[in-house]
Parts: sequence; structure tokens; C-alpha cells
Amino acid sequence: MAWTRDDIAARAAKELRDGFYVNLGIGIPTLVANYVPAGMKVTLQSENGMLGIGPFPFDDEVDADLINAGKQTVSALPESSYFSSADSFGMIRGGHIDLSILGAMQVAANGDLANWMVPGKMVKGMGGAMDLVAGVKRVVVVMEHVEKTGAPKLLKACNLPLTGTGVVDIVITDLGVFELDKRGGKTPRLLETATGVTVDEIRAKTDAPFDVAIGQQAA
Repeated sequence: MAWTRDDIAARAAKELRDGFYVNLGIGIPTLVANYVPAGMKVTLQSENGMLGIGPFPFDDEVDADLINAGKQTVSALPESSYFSSADSFGMIRGGHIDLSILGAMQVAANGDLANWMVPGKMVKGMGGAMDLVAGVKRVVVVMEHVEKTGAPKLLKACNLPLTGTGVVDIVITDLGVFELDKRGGKTPRLLETATGVTVDEIRAKTDAPFDVAIGQQAA
């Protein structure tokens, strides 16, 4: 049985470390805010100028004036602070953000990332993704393993316009967890499989080659 979106977010939260400053992309990444381990101090940052984002709000907690860079409603904490997007990007470009968790349309075996444009479709622009993958110390991608058509999203090489080259460290999908070598010297390694998912199933749905570095399935 493949992981749900919440399962993916919960697994991504295991990549957090105490004291980290973390940027969450839109979609599945926003759910990671609900799974920060108890007792761990993690500060979430948004490109539009907010530091200290709380858990993703329930419907009765939504403040329409409080949004992240993807225009999704978020919650604030007592210690939250607000500033200009210029200051926010200064944090990102200056290397002050430890980890970014982003969604993706495609990831290549060498860590290339495509997550902003599908040719022929209207998009508003790349947003902050290009700055994030260039300025953040570590990048984790969370995504469904295949497209709606069934086509793989973890590929030998991306065929969509790139957000960044050699930038992804970890890929977490509904089928498993992969570690990438963004220097391009090593084959991706499958670290975990989702409960009930076999390595053979993952191979059948993955274009990129990978080695298996697990002893048993993840719980």
C-alpha cells in the first residue's frame, strides 16, 4: 500500500533537525509543518516574508490575510515575525536556510529538478524555487512517484525545463525514499520502501537506475 500525502509529509519531517531554519514549498511540503517532532525547535520560513510558521490550519482556524508564498493559508506562532520579500530572499541567497522541502514534476538521477513549468501551460513564473535550490544547504523533494498518466517522475534525465541542476539530496515519494548524489558520481540509492510496496514495483515505475540499500520495508 503506497503512502498517503500525509505519510509522505511525516516521512519528510524525519529530515528535520533541531535548530534548523526550513523553507516549505506548496502542496505536500506545507503538511510537514504538522509533523515536526515533539520537542524539536524548527523555524519555518516563507519567501513572501514570514519567519515562524505554525501548523497547517484547519478550516475553522483559517485567517485569509495570513498566507505563504504559494497563497496558501498558514498559521502564526507567538514568535512569528514579518518582513519584506527582499529580506526573505536575502536569507535564502545568503545561505541562512538549512533545508528546503519542495514538490516536483520531475527529478533526475543526478539531482536535477524540474518543478515550475509544463510547456504549453500558463504559469505565473518560477517563483522562489530557483533561489531556494541554489541558496539552501539541503533540498528534499516530496512528490507522487508517477504522473496521472502513469509515467515515471524519477528519471534518467528530466525533459521539462529545469529549476536547478544537481540540487536534490533526497526524494520521498508515495512508494519510497531515495538518496541522490547531486555531484553525479553515484547511482541513486533506495533507502526505504512504503509499507507493502516491493522493490520490483518501484523498479517498474522508475525510469532512473537505482541501487537498493535497505534491509527491510519501512513501517
